[in-house]
Amino acid sequence: MRLNYDATQAAGNHVLLFYKQHEVDRFVPGDRYLKRMVRPLYNRFHSGPKVNGFGVNFEMLCRGLAEAGFIVHRNDYALARDNPDYPVGLVGGPALIESWRLPNPAILGPTIYDQPGQAPRLFDDPRFHSYICLADWMYDLFETTYRGRCTKWHAGIDTEAWPDLADQRKEIDFLIYDKVRWDHDQYTDSLIEPVRRELDRRGLTHETIRYLRHDHATFKRQLARSRSLLFLCENETQGIAYQEAMASGLPVLAWDRGYWADPQWRDHLEAPPAASSVPFFSNACGERFVGAKDFAEKLDLFQGRWAHYRPRDYVIQSLNFAGSAALYANAYFSPIEAFAGARAAA
Repeated sequence: MRLNYDATQAAGNHVLLFYKQHEVDRFVPGDRYLKRMVRPLYNRFHSGPKVNGFGVNFEMLCRGLAEAGFIVHRNDYALARDNPDYPVGLVGGPALIESWRLPNPAILGPTIYDQPGQAPRLFDDPRFHSYICLADWMYDLFETTYRGRCTKWHAGIDTEAWPDLADQRKEIDFLIYDKVRWDHDQYTDSLIEPVRRELDRRGLTHETIRYLRHDHATFKRQLARSRSLLFLCENETQGIAYQEAMASGLPVLAWDRGYWADPQWRDHLEAPPAASSVPFFSNACGERFVGAKDFAEKLDLFQGRWAHYRPRDYVIQSLNFAGSAALYANAYFSPIEAFAGARAAA
């Protein structure tokens, strides 16, 4: 099938997306292949999330584009090969880039690399046009190396799947979402337990849910019982879980210490870059605190303003599928115009 792009309308245009799940060796070289073999059996008996963040972003991207009227093709190598001047979107991990052989102009991301030092000469390849970044802090980080190539994007949040739960009977003051990924034992002593003790001191009830140790049904039940979310995470590129809580009508009190936690920054940077645990957030959503020392102060502020927060309104206005699709489509179709101009000049 031969593809043509109509710049006068979005609906009906084709978008070719390619995804390969991000895999890393965790314990010994090559163990990702073993994990690939046992994953179906593990998923059958495990109640936790079955799709990682890379996969969630890809699914949300596809849905947003489809709802906007685009015709989305997934991993259709034959169609891309038959239309070598038509753009493609490469989403997932570095393995997809490393094995990419087709000549099509390509939009990269989101979620290809953790930071640009992993591929500083990425755009030496003339096929690669732009890099999609989640979160302002990721955009700023990647722009230091990929100057002029970065585009901001966000995934859409399904506000029908995550309805307003504000009118539900509330039994818990705070649902603590523990997504501390590095040095968890250290932060248990210096952050998590001091936060719990302060809540106990004030007579505020709380329960804790751990990242990757729950499924969506459990999370929804916990949100329905809770007045607020206390979000503990070092940094996020999107932050789907806290945004699902906001869509459900829960104000968020977030630990946001302000810098990237992943220790790999030492391989490429002189200091940890600025980062946020709640990259899509405003005064309508809740409050932030830096650590245990300012938690009590920010908890006072949060409780005093609680009735005035409108987190669901923020999600509806700022994290909808229509806006997500428009951002990606603008980046995706710009190579067509650029390549057409280059051919005309030649």
